[in-house]
Amino acid sequence: MRTFTDINALTAAQGEHLGYSQWHTVTQEQINLFADATGDHQWIHVDPERAAQGPFQATIAHGFLSLSMLPMLAAEIYTLEKPPSMGINYGLNRVRFLQPVVVGKRVRSGAELSDARENDRGVLLTVKHQVDIEGESKPALVAETLSLLVP
Repeated sequence: MRTFTDINALTAAQGEHLGYSQWHTVTQEQINLFADATGDHQWIHVDPERAAQGPFQATIAHGFLSLSMLPMLAAEIYTLEKPPSMGINYGLNRVRFLQPVVVGKRVRSGAELSDARENDRGVLLTVKHQVDIEGESKPALVAETLSLLVP
């Protein structure tokens, strides 16, 4: 994990790759809980027996489940010694789901700070994430996230 003293030190890293999160196993329990939370109970996600006969030979994580893991994964990439009063998800500029995450696979995120701009509320960070699947050459997704850090 990379440590920055404060928001100013982080913004000075604009254009740099910040590092990688730890690997995390995607479980059927996570997938089922996400299905319950979103109402998306499609068989490719929640029916292991039927999914075993399907195109992926197992259940797969929802694309939005993989995307929703980014805040957790990002928290493992860098930290601030002097944290802001709060940080909020501000939005997404671009997201592409490139490959499904099969249940039991491990994923991690790599992040690059592509932009950091002060505004009247704080510092708006634009971070390019790539969520890799262990053992796969193609990532699960790429996303450009926006986060607002309020000093």
